Amino acid sequence: MRLAAARGDVEHGVGTLPRRARHRLRRLHAREPAPARNGARCLPLPIRKRPPMSQTLPSHAEIVVIGGGIIGCSTAYHLARDHKADVVLLEQGQITSGSTWHAAGLIGQLRSSASITRVLKYSVDLYKRLHEETGLETGWKMTGCLRLATTEDRWTEFRRLATTARSFGMEMHLVSPDEVKRMWPLMDTSDLVGASWLPTDGQASPSDITQSLAKGARIHGARLFEKVRVTGFVMDGSRITAVETDQGRIACEKVVNCGGQWARQIGAKAGVSVPLHPVKHQYIVTETMKGLSSDAPTIRDPDRRTYFKEEVGGLVMGGYEPNPQSWATGLVGGDVPDEWEFQLFDDDYDHFEQHLTQAIARVPALAEVGVKQMINGPESFTPDGNFILGRAPECPNMFVGAGFNAFGIASGGGAGWVLAEWVTRGEAPLDLWVVDIRRFSGLHRDRAWVKERTLEAYGKHYTVAFPHEEYESGRPRIVSPLYERLKKHRAVFGSKLGWERPNWFAPQGMVPKDAYSMGRQNWFEPVGDEHAAVREKVGVFDQSSFAKYELAGSDAAAALELICANHVAKPVGRLTYTQILNTRGGIECDLTVARVAEDRFYIVTGTGSRTHDFAWIEEHLPAGGDTRLVDVTEEFGTLSLMGPRSRDVLTAVTNADVGNEAFPFGHVREIEIAGHKVRALRVTYVGELGWELHVPIAGTGDVFDALMEAGRPHGIRPTGYRAIESLRLEKGYRAWGSDITPNDNPLEAGLGWAVKLGRDTGFIGREACLAAAGKPLAKRLAGFTTSNPDVVLLGRETILRNGEPVGYLTSGGFGYTASKPIGFGYVRNADGVDDAFLASGHYELIVANDPVAATIHMEPLYDPKGDRVKA
Repeated sequence: MRLAAARGDVEHGVGTLPRRARHRLRRLHAREPAPARNGARCLPLPIRKRPPMSQTLPSHAEIVVIGGGIIGCSTAYHLARDHKADVVLLEQGQITSGSTWHAAGLIGQLRSSASITRVLKYSVDLYKRLHEETGLETGWKMTGCLRLATTEDRWTEFRRLATTARSFGMEMHLVSPDEVKRMWPLMDTSDLVGASWLPTDGQASPSDITQSLAKGARIHGARLFEKVRVTGFVMDGSRITAVETDQGRIACEKVVNCGGQWARQIGAKAGVSVPLHPVKHQYIVTETMKGLSSDAPTIRDPDRRTYFKEEVGGLVMGGYEPNPQSWATGLVGGDVPDEWEFQLFDDDYDHFEQHLTQAIARVPALAEVGVKQMINGPESFTPDGNFILGRAPECPNMFVGAGFNAFGIASGGGAGWVLAEWVTRGEAPLDLWVVDIRRFSGLHRDRAWVKERTLEAYGKHYTVAFPHEEYESGRPRIVSPLYERLKKHRAVFGSKLGWERPNWFAPQGMVPKDAYSMGRQNWFEPVGDEHAAVREKVGVFDQSSFAKYELAGSDAAAALELICANHVAKPVGRLTYTQILNTRGGIECDLTVARVAEDRFYIVTGTGSRTHDFAWIEEHLPAGGDTRLVDVTEEFGTLSLMGPRSRDVLTAVTNADVGNEAFPFGHVREIEIAGHKVRALRVTYVGELGWELHVPIAGTGDVFDALMEAGRPHGIRPTGYRAIESLRLEKGYRAWGSDITPNDNPLEAGLGWAVKLGRDTGFIGREACLAAAGKPLAKRLAGFTTSNPDVVLLGRETILRNGEPVGYLTSGGFGYTASKPIGFGYVRNADGVDDAFLASGHYELIVANDPVAATIHMEPLYDPKGDRVKA
């Protein structure tokens, strides 16, 4: 067919695959594709020349990897090569079958996370040299990648990405439309504002990479089996002791679920939730195009939702539509058929026409070129667009690598590397929180919800990434008892792990809705008013979404002393801010521990950390001890009463003595408010006098009403999470997941005071902290401000010291009391970062690719007079 037709009823060929798969079909029988389920085309199986796979299943293996796509083969390769592990890989079809073989093969490296960018850079480095080890080419070609911008918002996004690239040590350039035309002569550039150019990006052959990894795994001793289907697991409690297959049982110590679009079904056999959903993804392969260079850069045209890459003189072209097509058999979120191997869906040019129209507008020559093949196959996508790695919270010896959102080829090499490290050592080798399976919760077992949210994430794959943008699907899902009350106060809600949380409150006359932009957004002034209310009067925050646990038992105190970096086994009535560290000394958890009885502790952590922190604590409880960890999140609502007038309000609603002598900072008391017993924690995250009031969930509304009524003479108002962010930046409080992560130890983060190194007490991470304390620190967290109030700091802006890059911001925002933009970031120097080094530098921040003069701060920008936080 000719693309100008852009219709599915025009006759077109279906028998020619792109180069990466064409070699698989050269010796097929001359016949029509066999019929398959669900209207699919079934491609006959290829004949391959390679060493035969192992044939007899062993009765035992140290590690069983399930899935022979690129992730499974990469994981097996790294387990065998780097760790000399006894590895068996099981593939129900053939190596590369499923979704790997029909992937488009574009390889980009830049992501918003430094760790994930490192993972992708590792993939490229591996693909460049893998053939030297295995003798099998990967098809790697460093063409570079052009990303096109046709709007000012997109151009601002690219300018920020260029700054991120510099922060992460990647080469990225911003180029003019004329330069784009020179690099890609067939392109219409008349609507471009500009483009970004990443010269080290490229493309590769997914099947060839996977076969090379499989051969490498065999070279290093891994045993790979095809045509073996996993049918279940033998369990001892929550642990897997053996893998059941249609050809026998394999006893094992660990399982790695790399089942691709089947990973959810495989996980379910062990009670593990893997929240992904298959989506139909289409692209075409054209005939040869005159004038197309063999080394033409790959193209991502996000404003037109399309991508291109050169292949054998023609183009591969696909896109991410706003109305994606889900794939599931039977009921909503049904199963993927086991026998789906080298199969495709029927061509759907009606649905694909939206991409054809945009592609022809961008590359007019496409209108006259023939189509060799349409590839319409399923890809696994996730509810937040990030892939899934790590130890399953429900099963401590199952690890997962799945849900790669159509960039599994770009991620495959690095994902296999970090997953192998994780499986072997029991900890992630770097900060992988954005892809950690423990970022999910019980909510993600709802397959209908996962489907709806995943389709929204797919539809946003190429939309402009506005700061602070919220997902809209599947809401509201979880609400606190105050939801309707806060709506009457004109709350604008965000969502975190399913919970509706008030981000800000719109004043009368203003539409209570976010208006996204690349500059100051519509909530900037209202949040400033909320900020001022907390600094000057009193505010109340609904933080009921906090994750809350209770650890009880006669050995609870000793267990927490082993797990926590700070001394938490204090007398009853005391609470402690603490980190929990990994063996590298990195910060895995950041939470508050209150001792409410001799044998009971109340633990409070962030909403998003709920699954992760619970599982981490549970897995590190000493075996055989008398301890019981229970999640009580839904049993308590949480109201944070904060501000210099908060004691006046609290005194008016309780008979308890809440004076500083009777109720000092860092203590917990049970008090009564509005007829309800409330667990009151004297702690703050905003830098003001205040309490967290943990209320039996049914009484949350009564307590809120009482506080609002008593607070009216003191100017009380409900306040939101955007104000919390501004307030904590001024006070210098760290945020886990940005300022403090598993990559950072407390000494580097300025939290050495919260580590009990002065006590003769062992705890996880102690040795790493002692080692760090015994030598100069290579990085330290610092605050930065700019004098220009219009500068928007978001995080990942490059920090320059005397003109040289020394780090990047981990978080950013605006301090309304200080009247300045504020950011935190680590200053790095291999020879050590001491006070003199920090003080002697001249600093700038690169913001959206422009330098801005900055001032460094090692102390909080805001410190209340008279120390009223602890008064």
